[in-house]
Amino acid sequence: MRDADGRPLLTWRELGGYIRQLPARARTRLAMGQTDGLWALQEHLQALTIDELRIANWQRSNEGVKESKQTKPPKPMARPGVGRGRDKNSPERIAKRKAALTRAADRRRALAAGEIR
Repeated sequence: MRDADGRPLLTWRELGGYIRQLPARARTRLAMGQTDGLWALQEHLQALTIDELRIANWQRSNEGVKESKQTKPPKPMARPGVGRGRDKNSPERIAKRKAALTRAADRRRALAAGEIR
């Protein structure tokens, strides 16, 4: 939009400043994929309480059980804006997997050719 003289009403810098100052739950921020502020402190504390209760129940259920027979510990509750660890399909992981498969194929070929025992 422009004023009567043809000058822009907002510069790009001003527009960016306004967008950065939007509240965390504003639909514009959510549409841009910014989910960092989706949960407030209260929701994060509630999720932490749930995680601690799940761990406590897991500990009690595995009390007196051999370590090899114990169930896996519970995973933390997913939170918006918090990274979920490594992505199974990240480029680094795909490259490492491809390199491992290549090494395994080379080893099988060398074994078949009698180069290694």
